[in-house]
Amino acid sequence: MELHFSPDTQAKLEKLARDTGRASDELVEDALIGYFDELAQAREMLDRRYDELESGSVKPVGGEEALRLLMARTQEQRRNRPG
Repeated sequence: MELHFSPDTQAKLEKLARDTGRASDELVEDALIGYFDELAQAREMLDRRYDELESGSVKPVGGEEALRLLMARTQEQRRNRPG
């Protein structure tokens, strides 16, 4: 397989290869493996959440309510921060 990168990406890849002493093709393969692992984990999590919604074990929260809950949690964390 042949990959083509933008000049900026190619330069970053070559610099990282020099800095780490690893071959650029190894770095690209490692990056793809990591990406595929993260993608699989995200799909599994989404599948579980969908199943939980379908079964009724969790209730959906609307966008406005989700934002309100997120803001409240953030404010609470800031209040509890040392310093």
